[in-house]
Amino acid sequence: MKAKHVVVVGAGIVGAASAIWLRRAGHDVTLIDKGQPGMGASFGNACTLASCAIVPVTTPGLIAKAPRYLLDRTFPLFVRPGYLPRLIPWLARYLAHANDADTRRISSGLTTIVGDSLEQHQALTHGTHAAKWIRESDYSFVYRNRAAFDADAYAWELRRIGGFVPKIIEGPEIQEREPILGPAAGLMAVLSNHGFILNPAGYVADLVDLLTQAGGTFRQAELRDFDLEGGRVKALDTDQGRIHCDNAVISAGIWSKALMDKLGINVPLEAERGYHVLYRNPSQAPNGPMMLTEGKFIATPMDQGLRCAGVVEFGGLSERKSRAPLALLRQRVREIFPDMRSGEEEEWLGFRPAPSDSLPLIGEVGQSGVFAAFGHHHVGLTGGAKTGRLVAELITGTQPNLDMTPFDPQRFSRGRLGQKR
Repeated sequence: MKAKHVVVVGAGIVGAASAIWLRRAGHDVTLIDKGQPGMGASFGNACTLASCAIVPVTTPGLIAKAPRYLLDRTFPLFVRPGYLPRLIPWLARYLAHANDADTRRISSGLTTIVGDSLEQHQALTHGTHAAKWIRESDYSFVYRNRAAFDADAYAWELRRIGGFVPKIIEGPEIQEREPILGPAAGLMAVLSNHGFILNPAGYVADLVDLLTQAGGTFRQAELRDFDLEGGRVKALDTDQGRIHCDNAVISAGIWSKALMDKLGINVPLEAERGYHVLYRNPSQAPNGPMMLTEGKFIATPMDQGLRCAGVVEFGGLSERKSRAPLALLRQRVREIFPDMRSGEEEEWLGFRPAPSDSLPLIGEVGQSGVFAAFGHHHVGLTGGAKTGRLVAELITGTQPNLDMTPFDPQRFSRGRLGQKR
């Protein structure tokens, strides 16, 4: 195998994992980011390695429910004033997948990317100082009662097909297992063989440190354009000068859309504004990550405290936080964890890259030598390690042992580097 110089654009979890696996394969790797490693969407996620996160939001029946969700101020879905007209084209394509056939197809694709997430992150960090951030754990779904769990039967059937069958806990055993839960919790569906990251930002920083220790390079630079010769990448133009390369990887999260535009590929990618509230020094914390279905948020114990992440808002890339989503998240936390107190609270807003079909883009753009590795929506941390491994295999010339068709980066539109699928 001839070693190549590969430039990876974006130092989040996907970019860092891609860079490490490429370096381990013997390539010369330069990782670039306009900011510091791990400070984008990778900073503020729910910290979970949620292998069971294989059910897209677009399940059958969503179209009928969507108008009610948008109008209901107690439902964790918000659209910033004036943004709905801009959202409609993407939303129409998104909702078009809310049928049984597409949901099962998407779920099957997601399973191949996230279904073994714990093992993939352990393989990425085995024998290194980055392994200290990974914790094995159960992952629990908390419901108000048995009826609420039964109403979620379609999602659990998809999880069962993916190999995830829960242990059901009801009654006083719930509070014995998780004392932080109040009386609003009437049923827990518990899945084993999951995990979480104690500090995602620290984790990604250590991964980049591993890269540089192995002979790779990190440079703080912003990509301006691709230099193509005969349709194939030869160099990247950045605000810090030109970087010659044999291949490039686009793993810049929501910012990847503008980079794909430069290649003639119009990706229907929307910025989902995600929030979290960090409760420092909490009086109580769960033993492991849990999805609180009543409030549609995830609570995870981490080294900084208790992180509660959830609530969906659409409103573009403004960094200004909206008060209503944060107020609703705090209200749900109080309802579900009634006795939990915290000395200090911190808020965060970030941007999740949401493709209209809920599947990431992984693979080469035409025959350009540029590879996509972005668009993981809610599963960026979970699927980041495996995505990086797949990208490294593709660039090295090894065919991954799975069907990569669902992740084809050219599946949406005709561009100058490829044909519409």
